Amino acid sequence: MMQKRHTLDLSLKNGLKMLAAHNYKAVHASSIAMIKTNVKDPLPYFLLGMVAADHNNHSKALELLSKAANYDTRSARYAAYYARALTTLGRQAEAKIVIDKAAKLPNNDAFVADTIGVVYSRTGYHEFAIPFFERAILINQTPSNFYFNLATSQQFSNLMDQAKANFERAIARNPKNCRAYTGLVALDNFKADAGFEATLVELFNEMKEQADSLQQIGHALAKVCEQSGRYEESLQWLMKGKAPKQSHVSEQLNRAKINFQAAADSLGPVAKNASDAAPIFIVGLPRTGTTLVDRIVSSHPNVTAAGELNAFASLIKTAGGTTTPGVLDSQTFAAANSCDLAGVGKDYIELTKPLARGAQRMTDKMPFNFFHAALIHRALPDARIIVLRRGAMDSCLSNYRQLFSAQTPYYDYALDLEACAQFYKGFDRLIATYAKSLPKNRFMQVRYEDIVYDQEATTRRLLEFCGLRWNEACMRFHENAAPVSTASSVQVRQPLYSGSIGRWKRYGGALDHLKEGLGDLAQT
Repeated sequence: MMQKRHTLDLSLKNGLKMLAAHNYKAVHASSIAMIKTNVKDPLPYFLLGMVAADHNNHSKALELLSKAANYDTRSARYAAYYARALTTLGRQAEAKIVIDKAAKLPNNDAFVADTIGVVYSRTGYHEFAIPFFERAILINQTPSNFYFNLATSQQFSNLMDQAKANFERAIARNPKNCRAYTGLVALDNFKADAGFEATLVELFNEMKEQADSLQQIGHALAKVCEQSGRYEESLQWLMKGKAPKQSHVSEQLNRAKINFQAAADSLGPVAKNASDAAPIFIVGLPRTGTTLVDRIVSSHPNVTAAGELNAFASLIKTAGGTTTPGVLDSQTFAAANSCDLAGVGKDYIELTKPLARGAQRMTDKMPFNFFHAALIHRALPDARIIVLRRGAMDSCLSNYRQLFSAQTPYYDYALDLEACAQFYKGFDRLIATYAKSLPKNRFMQVRYEDIVYDQEATTRRLLEFCGLRWNEACMRFHENAAPVSTASSVQVRQPLYSGSIGRWKRYGGALDHLKEGLGDLAQT
């Protein structure tokens, strides 16, 4: 028995070495041979799942890693990587259930501990993630990304001094950890000096054809320039950093145009026997105030913020049975019109119960759920849908300034300012269609500027729409100690300020093309 376990450990070690060397053919051949010997051996499924994940075949990775975890329920490794695969596909609620089990299993591997932390952070449980990141570092102090991951969760948990120290440790261990630079400059307590900026410029020139790294350093340099009031230079660095990835923009805009129409066509009657649960969906373009509204509403004692969930979109995808790669496409919208929407609504409520943490009501702040607003209403007719609006120029600029995940193609429009304008126009038309068709006591538009300039009146309006009694804590949203897993983690911990309204005016004539692209909407 001991010899068998020893052999398994050696096979795992060799498999991980081959994966690290990108020797995928050898991993595949060895794994297939192992399955032929023992179809229920979890190791080959794990290794094949890792190969699939490395090749961005995330659905296949999930299938294989699920088998590994099911064949060995005592392995923290298999459960952790299975949970990570779930989060990659946006299935955070399911991932939370799996990772809770993994966290209780014995483990002395730093990378497994780090992976458990990553899953907790992706599901919004940074208070659980931090101890696992710390444990990973305790076991192995070398990997730069361990410090980056710890710093990110500390930032989201408002531990800014600790986050700064760990971003710096990540850079010290790997001076080319581009993500650590972007994390560091985003902190409110970080001020760049000339030497730091020179380091970034040198690193940018070294990256050459590494598109993701160029984008990350370009964003970091843009932030440094903004800190010293060099706004047009900041915009130039954004343009340089995004340029290598712009080949995807026109294709994404074409898909978005089709999706906007498909979303509008998904309007229809409420499903019979639908759930009477009333979750609160906060939607809109990113960086337009969705996190702010989420913090205001979830500061109410009866409400918990569940984070940015892909649960509804994933359930629609499953119910529709489409085989297209993503959850957002016209085929899936068309299939949704004939699926069991009442069942989707009930499954959503059951799936997200753990994330509600026992609260009476829950917010789901996935911005792109605006595409699914009509289907949400049909599946959950008592749900409240709050869509954020912000001045068009500021909306487009804020999206352009945001560094979105390289793994999510839906945000490719933000790689180009004129594409941002086209996407905004499609969003504006879709929301206007919803406003004419969805009940006013279930669908509400809120302007970011109104929250800033008339906080109490807008907060009262929000709570009344959600069916919540007035509570003064909602006015003090910045005192809410819960973690914030978005780019607004710094801003929402401060009282309201108007500094970001009209930000676009600081860039002078550099945004004339954006203004032309928006046309009359530029004045809204």
